[in-house]
Amino acid sequence: MTFARELGFEVCTTPAYSPESNGMAEAFVKTFKRDYIAFYDPMNAIALMDNLDSWFEDYNNIAPHKGLKMMAPREYRRAIIGN
Repeated sequence: MTFARELGFEVCTTPAYSPESNGMAEAFVKTFKRDYIAFYDPMNAIALMDNLDSWFEDYNNIAPHKGLKMMAPREYRRAIIGN
């Protein structure tokens, strides 16, 4: 975890004895690798990390998600809570 913090990541873990939470985290990583990283041929880890902000922005605001009625997460959240 020290390595992740040194890179500027906020480290969070799933709750103990919570396979559903762990499964959700694993599904996110799989989707992110498939939809973003697989199409990128980075020269090194720093080059890849330079793209993370824009990829997260796309994932949360633009990319439709089947499990969210083909809405992006922020769009779905606004529709659900009305903001």
